Amino acid sequence: MAMSLEQYAKWLDGRGDLLWPAAPPVEPPKAKPHLKRLDNIAAVTFNVYGTLVSPHGGELYFVHPQKFIMETALEKTIQEFKMWQSMSRKPGKPSEYMGKMYEQILDEVRLARGSGGERYPEVRSDDVWERIVKRLLKNEYQFDVGFYGSLNQLCEKISYFFHSSLQGIVGQPGAAQALAALKRHGVMLGLIADAQCFTCLQLLRAFSKQGTLDRLTDLVDAELMALSFEVGSRRPSERLFRAVLGKLVARGIEPRQVLHVGSSVPNDIGPARRLGFRTALFAGDKTSVSATNDQLNDPATRPDVLITELEQLEEIVS
Repeated sequence: MAMSLEQYAKWLDGRGDLLWPAAPPVEPPKAKPHLKRLDNIAAVTFNVYGTLVSPHGGELYFVHPQKFIMETALEKTIQEFKMWQSMSRKPGKPSEYMGKMYEQILDEVRLARGSGGERYPEVRSDDVWERIVKRLLKNEYQFDVGFYGSLNQLCEKISYFFHSSLQGIVGQPGAAQALAALKRHGVMLGLIADAQCFTCLQLLRAFSKQGTLDRLTDLVDAELMALSFEVGSRRPSERLFRAVLGKLVARGIEPRQVLHVGSSVPNDIGPARRLGFRTALFAGDKTSVSATNDQLNDPATRPDVLITELEQLEEIVS
């Protein structure tokens, strides 16, 4: 029976032949917290990348800005999944050929996603890799179905492997403890975030390093997750926020009883405020926080609170 994505990640951990990019040290920006108690908060929702976990560079990359790192990640992926035999025999490194195909298909997927009228379309990494594998299958590419599973299961694993080769990921200090404290106070927790098929796995693994956690749903309500790869829209699209808000309203929770926590004023705070959420700007990671003085002073985008540590949330909502 094929391994699940989580089992596959654990299997990779047990190998001694793989070197992953080091997770970046979290570097706090020069910011002072602005804290105040927010009454009657029944639910707290979070962005993931840059808020709960920190990827190298502050955001999840499809194409790394450093050419050498991008080529290395592609080379490792080609070798791991034995793709070279089904690729072109043109002169040059395998990563150069794969890089051109990858970026071409990435552009095709972006164009297709945007043609439906969605202003902020999301691209699924596993969709990009599935299109690549389908091209390779025409050149007699084969994979172990018993080990990797079906085509879509294989492409989820390729996507996880490629992105793990591209960027190191580390949990924000105190993230798991902060969410556990909110949970103990009876606050419902959700995610409104740009995400891929492997994001919840990355989040679980980051939290598990900060304490004992078997399932992400032990902390986060599965019905209160709006993830861009599933919704088809990425921040700052209000579709993500409305997806969770509708579930909360059905439970008798109004927008003013929801606190959204994110690291970007335009992508998190702005759309959340437009829908009536209360908001917390997380300024704990220099590489991911996005806020100008004008945005912080504008009533339309000014967060209710500014936190520099996630554990400060307990003080705000308890």
